Amino acid sequence: MNLIDKIALVLLIVGGLNWGSIGLFQFDLVAAIGGGSAGIVSRIIYTLVGLSALWCVTLLFRDNLSGDHT
Repeated sequence: MNLIDKIALVLLIVGGLNWGSIGLFQFDLVAAIGGGSAGIVSRIIYTLVGLSALWCVTLLFRDNLSGDHT
């Protein structure tokens, strides 16, 4: 797993935790930090999380080159 893969996974975890907080508590942490859901910081974070999701789709289709096929 390279650095970009790890960054993408961290951003997806952030996005997942944010969605969990919205579902459970009706609290959007990204919007609270970024100045509302339409704020530029929030939009950048939402965009990065979305791009990370697209990147992580490629993880599903990559061959495991390390030899560990469990």
